Amino acid sequence: MTRSDLVEELAARFGQLTHHDAESAVKTILDAMGLALIQGHRIEIRGFGSFSINHRPPRMGRNPRSGESVAIPEKRVPHFKPGKALRESVDARTAQLQADNKI
Repeated sequence: MTRSDLVEELAARFGQLTHHDAESAVKTILDAMGLALIQGHRIEIRGFGSFSINHRPPRMGRNPRSGESVAIPEKRVPHFKPGKALRESVDARTAQLQADNKI
């Protein structure tokens, strides 16, 4: 699902929202989540999952073309951990689709 798919779904589900309002709502939520992660906060959405920042220490990598060693600097990357309810619903739904031979 893309951002535009999410906007379309929101506008379709809530008839009182215009497409512009739904787009603004999605942008506001995603911007707020991004800002919270930049500031080092953890985001938890009950029943869905949590977003946090993982720290990757510096390491030595290898250029696959030349085989030369390359220093890779440390970085902080976003990490998503699905909640129990989401994991269980995805597992149940995929098991059901497999049983119906749809995937």
